[in-house]
Amino acid sequence: MGKQARFQLSFLAPAIALFGLFVLWPLGQALYLSLFKWSGLSANKTFIGLENYTRLARDEVFRGAVGHSAWLLVVVGFLIFVLALGLAHAMNLPGRISKAVRSFFLFPHVMSLVAVAILWRFVFDPTKGGLANGILGQQVDWLGQKSTALPSVGAAFLWYSLGFYVLLFMAALSQRDHEVMEAAELDGTSPWVKFSQVTWPMIWSVRRVAVIYLAINVANVFALVWIMTAGGPDRATETMLTVLYQVGFAQSKFGYASAMAVTNLILVALITAGIMTATRRYPA
Repeated sequence: MGKQARFQLSFLAPAIALFGLFVLWPLGQALYLSLFKWSGLSANKTFIGLENYTRLARDEVFRGAVGHSAWLLVVVGFLIFVLALGLAHAMNLPGRISKAVRSFFLFPHVMSLVAVAILWRFVFDPTKGGLANGILGQQVDWLGQKSTALPSVGAAFLWYSLGFYVLLFMAALSQRDHEVMEAAELDGTSPWVKFSQVTWPMIWSVRRVAVIYLAINVANVFALVWIMTAGGPDRATETMLTVLYQVGFAQSKFGYASAMAVTNLILVALITAGIMTATRRYPA
């Protein structure tokens, strides 16, 4: 090993050690436990191979939770992406108003997620004292009806997540090549053409990171859903992690819950790989 390689390894070694200790080792443990029938409360484990995974493939509750997570990613994720990009574009304009609006949208992301969930439970209070019902002037049980529960959770998730993506896109827009932007203005291009043909390609790398990060956040959403609805009503807002929590801790089926955790990781990895492949830039 050369001197330069040893020098580089000396800096990488602590990060590699921490990654192995806190990521690879727990992952290996979860994969190992997913092959057993285990309550998590005793030392007795029964090896059952891939039976947990075959059972998981037939589990309608888990499939429903995957569908809810997919809805959050596609519908709410699309709204977050579009709103964040539009707001970031507007906030990059100079002026006091843009600074005030910037603080307003960034504030939710620095709040505790538990506080956000409790706040939105008050917003969707089923009585007329709730903000949503007060505005509409009618009494709707937003979190108690299957038709409105998941969109209500999605609204809370959007409000909480939006600020981060606004900040991300603001950073991307501030790094645009000003000479290219000025050349587009001198050519008399319309605002839409300038955005679609100049700005949009220039923030490609940030767009890619934003979509991947959003997919990971949706797959790992738990506290917000659990505090607002606990997966109800009638499992209408279950996500992969709420089902995992109930199976592991309420039903004491740690082996089966481990299989869910591994499956969740595999799904996130597949989605991430798909996004990276779909957004890959090929040489001309």
